[in-house]
Amino acid sequence: MTQKQPPDAGVATIWTALAAATLIALTVLVWWLAAAITARHRTEAAADLGALAAAAHAAAGPTIACTRAQEVADHERAMMTSCRWHNRDAYIEVRATTAPIPGLPPPTAKARAGPVDLPP
Repeated sequence: MTQKQPPDAGVATIWTALAAATLIALTVLVWWLAAAITARHRTEAAADLGALAAAAHAAAGPTIACTRAQEVADHERAMMTSCRWHNRDAYIEVRATTAPIPGLPPPTAKARAGPVDLPP
């Protein structure tokens, strides 16, 4: 003698599996978003610190100032892509060395700073 199964037998298992898959996908999405935001903030900090370092060494000349900005960017695990000068202001562009999300480009940032001890 066999028992007849109700027509909705096993539906709870399917719903539970779908809920678990949705939660896992949402967790991965939030993780990637957090990684992208963190990488962007670190890249912006590297650009800001590089520009400040260049501005602090502006009196020594653009070459030495840009070298110092490059050292700061390297220390912050970023690559300086540009160091330009205009009216004693340093314009620094940096790029992160790694992409936080595979398949997307690494974040970039720009910053500007000038010397504080020189008159305009």
